[in-house]
Order: sequence, then C-alpha cells, then structure tokens
Amino acid sequence: MAVTEMMSDEATIDETRAREPSGVLPVQDLKDLIKNGGLSATDPITDAQLQPASLDLRLGTKAFRIRASFLTGPEKTVAERLKDVIMHEIDLSNGAVLETGCVYLVPLMEQAKLPKDISGIANPKSSTGRLDVFTRLVTDYATGFDRMDAGYEGPLYTEITPKTFSILVRAGSRLNQLRLRRGSSDFTDLQLQRLHEEVGLVDGHLSDRADIDEGIALSVDLKGDPETGLVGYRAKRHAGVIDVDKPGAYDPAEFWDPIIARKGATIILDPDEFYILASKEAVHVPPDHAAEMVPFNPLVGEFRVHYAGFFDPGFGHTAAGGKGSRAVLEVRSHEIPFILEDGQIVGRLVYEPLTQIPDFVYGDDIGSHYQKQGLKLSKHFKVD
Repeated sequence: MAVTEMMSDEATIDETRAREPSGVLPVQDLKDLIKNGGLSATDPITDAQLQPASLDLRLGTKAFRIRASFLTGPEKTVAERLKDVIMHEIDLSNGAVLETGCVYLVPLMEQAKLPKDISGIANPKSSTGRLDVFTRLVTDYATGFDRMDAGYEGPLYTEITPKTFSILVRAGSRLNQLRLRRGSSDFTDLQLQRLHEEVGLVDGHLSDRADIDEGIALSVDLKGDPETGLVGYRAKRHAGVIDVDKPGAYDPAEFWDPIIARKGATIILDPDEFYILASKEAVHVPPDHAAEMVPFNPLVGEFRVHYAGFFDPGFGHTAAGGKGSRAVLEVRSHEIPFILEDGQIVGRLVYEPLTQIPDFVYGDDIGSHYQKQGLKLSKHFKVD
C-alpha cells in the first residue's frame, strides 16, 4: 500500500472517531474495546467483570510488599521503580493475607492498549471501600494515581493498603474498577442543574435547594433510623481477617460497633478511626449518565469521605428497580477529632453522560448488591 493511501486510511479513522460522541463508555463499548484489543488480559476477560459502565480489574498471581507508595513519574516504568522499594514477593495463586498498615503493589491480569481518544479513571469497588481498603491504580510513566492517559499502552497495577481489617485475597480477586471515557468531560454546572430539574438527581434534604458547584452536594444523616436510632458503624480494631471473595460470611458484631443517634444529632470523629455513615439524600443516576463521588473541600473539615466513588447508570433509578438509594459514606478523620453535624455537606456527585445507554443498568436484575440501599455494610457481612 502506498504511503499516501496509508495516511488517507489513518485520517479516515481519526475523522470517524472525531464524530463519535464523547462520554463514558457503556458496557457494549467496553466489549468492543476488548474485542479489538484495547483491553486484554493474561486470563480472558469475563462477562462477570463487566458493569454497566465500568470493568472490574483482577489481581494477578503475585504481590509485592513495598516500603512506600510511589509514582513512576513521566520517564520511568513501574518495573523500573519497583526494584528500589520492594521488600518481598508474595504468591497469590492459592491466596494470601495482606496485613493492616502495609503497602502492597499487585500486577493486574488486565493490560491496556487504548486508542488515542480513550482515557481511563479507576476507583475502589464499593465493597472494597466499605472495608477501609485503600486501592489505587498505578501505570507506567504516571504523574497521578487512578488515571490512564488517553492512548495509554502498557501494564496495570493496583496499590493496596488495608487500613482497618487485614484481608485475604487471591489471583482473580476484584478490588477496583476501571471507567473509560472518550474525549474530555465538559459537563457544566448549568447542564447538571438542568438534569436535576428534569429527573431529580437527589431527593430529600438538599433536593429543593440543590447546592451545585462542580458537582451536586450530599449531606450526612446523623438522625438515623426513627425506630432503632442507628446512624452508622465504627470499625473495631484488631478484628479478624476478611476474605474479600466471601459475601455474607461474617458477623457484623465481630467487626463493627453500632453508632446510635445522640442528642443534637452530631458525632465526634476520632482520628485514625473508620466509620460507615449514610447520606440524607437518596441518589438517582439516570440510565444515560454515570456519576462519581469526589472529595469535598478540605477547608471545611478534617475528614475524608468515600474511597469508592463510582455510581453506575441506573443506581437508585426507577427504571432499574430503585426508588432512590442513599450514598453510603466511608468516613475517616484526619489528625484531630472533628464534630460532624446532621445535614452537613460531606461530598459532591459529579455526573457525566454516556456515549449511549448501556445494554444493562445497575439493579436487581443483574444482582447488584446496593440497589435500594440505606445504611449498609459491605456485602461480606450477614444481614439480619
């Protein structure tokens, strides 16, 4: 083929991609990307990994205990940096315990060869965040965590730090998830306001006077259940090991202390303790959009909310069997005690359109664990 013909073909491909809609890729686009080699794996990617607008990532067969977290920087690969921080290697083939307070780096089964108009963002899965397991995606030549630059080609790694409970993992365990996007996200606050007026993105405390500023605000519920007074849970120190692949296997009382509403509807967050709370508002994610919880302004409080930030299309939405689902908040204070008050804004939801409505949405029909949820622990714990 002549050089001019090759250049013409490439230009045609670029023009076609330029006409494709921008937005988060739904499941059918992810399947196409996998089919075309944009995502591949040492073991074939399965349908069980595919969510309405994200892909669950699987741990590989080995983990590295490392001295400290690191970023590669724009000139080095993970493999090049790893040799400076590695302490020892752990075989995950038959399972291994990752201990609280330690930092691990695990090569993933998946790898990427993205088109130049596709980028990625990662987050812990909901069940991972609710165990206070801090995970971050790491790539070669990276200047930030949980990001894949457009056109990235190379291996993928997950950094894992269990902060409260030690966990048992194995090759194939799924702790974080990848969301891919074509083009850039330019969903404005004005568009978000219009979407809220059309479909009601949140209802409850802030719904009539939605606070929209680079996302729609959510507040914390500290009045709790009117019958039991339960407002949340505080993790117990020195509890047992949790197998991340065993849902419904553990007694909550062995791992959590319940928090009952107190006079004044406040709670004091103790430093270095982990809490599960819930939003006052019920969240709705339309089938043609996806959402992400983003950290709230650190100037208003010494706390961190929500490690696991993805909300799939259909979450809490009537079209998917929901009637509004409250956001469960993973909360950790920083260096000093902090008083959290009922109705205090603790996070913001950023919405993005999808390139098209996904073939399936988050809901009961696909076995989603947290549809119609209120205050709820991770799927690993027994429900009365």
